[in-house]
Amino acid sequence: MTEATKPAQQPRATKEFSPVKSADRVMAVMEALGGRQDRPTMTQLSAELGIPQSSLHGLLRTMQQRGWVETDATGSLYRIGVRALMIGSSYARADEAVLAARPVLDWLSEETGETVHYGRLLGSDIVYLAKRESRFLVRVHSSVGQRIPAHAASLGKAILATETDEWVVDHLRWPLVALTQHTITDRAALLQDLAASRDRGYALESQESDIGLGCVAVSIPGPATVRDAISFAVPVGRLEEGRLAELADLLLEARAMLTGRRAPAPPGRSPEFLGNLNRLEGEGA
Repeated sequence: MTEATKPAQQPRATKEFSPVKSADRVMAVMEALGGRQDRPTMTQLSAELGIPQSSLHGLLRTMQQRGWVETDATGSLYRIGVRALMIGSSYARADEAVLAARPVLDWLSEETGETVHYGRLLGSDIVYLAKRESRFLVRVHSSVGQRIPAHAASLGKAILATETDEWVVDHLRWPLVALTQHTITDRAALLQDLAASRDRGYALESQESDIGLGCVAVSIPGPATVRDAISFAVPVGRLEEGRLAELADLLLEARAMLTGRRAPAPPGRSPEFLGNLNRLEGEGA
């Protein structure tokens, strides 16, 4: 048979990717420990992850030796190790979007004295990538790397409002979890809330993620694969009538700066805003 008469060679079938079992198990352990505040035992982790204790024991010992996992004094309770913090914080330090937002986050913090969060939608959760602390005595307890269900956070709702209802329904995990008695878990009610956010141009949250906390957020346009937002998180005791709208105006200014539609605004707000801020600062002193 000549080259010309040989049958055409069929393309090789693409093999479905199979993860390396040991690496996959290490990641499962990291995600399990990183997503909880209690310290589970090896028996609990084995049951939750479906990893035999004989295999899990060696993984945990290796991870502990390298600083990815820590134990209590008894050596029987596990938690995430400091190495994870060191590596994880480098993500935000190297992320271009977060780096670009730093001056704007500083500006928002200086203008208001309130807690500012920069978050990203990962799966159906929001992850804090940057934070500016409040200068008031009564402040928000949160941390970079913290995850919150998107439907319960103004950051998440601001991002979800940029998508279609069909996308939102497909993207979230149902049934929705309730973090407080105010969390919206009904599908129709959530879609109605997102529609209101689209009309306003910003999202609101009132004690849906934490009791006593109110938030306002706007989405930040970016690459198709990145969905980010910026928010103010404020104790409800400081959210007098009209203050949320003023904070929202600042966030809309911040978005305009980040998208290059305007230069950073000079310091200075309306007399009413400054009057409220000065009084609040006096109460927080």
